Amino acid sequence: MKSIKVTDVGQIKNELNKYRRGKKLEIRQFNQAARLAWLGKVTLMPLDPEDPETRSYLLYLDYPEGLSARIVDVDEDLVGRIFVLDGEQATFLAEIVEQGVRERAALYEDLNRRDFYFGKFYTPGVDEDEAGG
Repeated sequence: MKSIKVTDVGQIKNELNKYRRGKKLEIRQFNQAARLAWLGKVTLMPLDPEDPETRSYLLYLDYPEGLSARIVDVDEDLVGRIFVLDGEQATFLAEIVEQGVRERAALYEDLNRRDFYFGKFYTPGVDEDEAGG
């Protein structure tokens, strides 16, 4: 087992505080993470749920699949990795996940209720005899 020599306790405390606060993603990275969040391709977990002072989260960004993989541009160095994320950005990403689930569910509900037949085979105001039917 490898040992680490402790020479500067202050430096270790500073490093620990960095993890407790987390790090913000750059604007470009956050936008890409938000797109993946909308698609449900993120995992967020508190870094230390037992410590009330720790506000950072672990963020994992998964690869998009199917059609979204062809359309949504994501940097390769962003997906498939775990980040220690700032609590404020983590909260916003969680809200985007929820928004994405609601909006996708609404699309599926609309699709389930949609009547394709009448939109393609029925023209209001045209008599069937005149239409050749």
